[in-house]
Amino acid sequence: MSAALQQSWPPFVLIAGLLLIGLLANRDGLFAWGGAWLQSLPGSGVALLAAALLLDAVVTAVLNLDTAVVFLTPVLVFAARRRRVAVEPFLFGCVFMANASSLFLPGSNLTNLLVLDAHTGGSGASFAAKMFPLAITAAVVTAVGVGVSFRRHLAAAPGGAAEVSIAARVAGGAGRAGTGRVEVADPAVRVTLGAGALATAAAVVLVLVLHQPALAVLAVGLLATAVDLARHRVDLADVRRVLGLPSLTAAFVLTVALGTLARHWDGPAELIGGASGPETAGLAAISTVFINNLPSAALYSAHAVDHSRMLLLGLNVGPNLAVTGALSALLWFRAAREVDARPSLLEFSRRGIPLALVAMAAAIVVGMLT
Repeated sequence: MSAALQQSWPPFVLIAGLLLIGLLANRDGLFAWGGAWLQSLPGSGVALLAAALLLDAVVTAVLNLDTAVVFLTPVLVFAARRRRVAVEPFLFGCVFMANASSLFLPGSNLTNLLVLDAHTGGSGASFAAKMFPLAITAAVVTAVGVGVSFRRHLAAAPGGAAEVSIAARVAGGAGRAGTGRVEVADPAVRVTLGAGALATAAAVVLVLVLHQPALAVLAVGLLATAVDLARHRVDLADVRRVLGLPSLTAAFVLTVALGTLARHWDGPAELIGGASGPETAGLAAISTVFINNLPSAALYSAHAVDHSRMLLLGLNVGPNLAVTGALSALLWFRAAREVDARPSLLEFSRRGIPLALVAMAAAIVVGMLT
């Protein structure tokens, strides 16, 4: 139990800090600015989609994929509606790109932190350097794949979608990354250099520099939250919503329990231990469909893994196969419904399966060459 607990607490502490920072970044207008930037870009629907996916990848890398899908799903949907282009590429592209882009930094996905080998040491920068070839390959292939998959939607003439107020506000609170409200402001919106913006910059530095940034990032998140609470820019209800402590606690308990089980049952270790790199990625991806990527990470990472990069590839990109693969899909589904979009579970897999398989295959080849 103590070994599983030691492995599991830093990821959850780090994610709690990043979720708080994401809330404050929203209050400082970072996501509203991103939406305004998208709306003001010239060019076709393809150019708008490319910029939207780039924004999605950056937010995922810096503030983790759960924060990205909750905050950016409404932003991307409103940007598409404002420009009178099909919503579907932006709606589905948001969650597919978030999963595919969650390999860049340790805090981008909880699975990254669970699989990190505590015995090898190293900072977030060393993790980023190690994973970058696979991460950029998965992200680029997924972005291109989204464009190809939705080419007919993007090629369609501007439709008669209802005009969306640029000052539209979306009621939030979806899942453990709910935020109370996401604003999509006009192109003149400016980012406030407040606690959220400063905390975001600090978190990036800490994650890159420190080997174990969890407590430092949480401290930054708590300090910035205290500042904004004192200034009445957020309230405790917002904080409770964004943390979703019951869900976060349940996930933590499950992770510790499965980590403990894996240390007394050699089945998962033997399965992954005898696999090649490509087989490791495939096994991990299949596991996410049946038992979700977080339990899979806990089971497979209890012991040293020979092909840790391939394991992470399967755990992070595999969830694009089905909505059961990761919590990000559930949060995305709720966020989409909040803005009257119509996500389809069947359409998720119909589009996601080829995207995941091609992105993983390309990243596997790159991983074997680097």
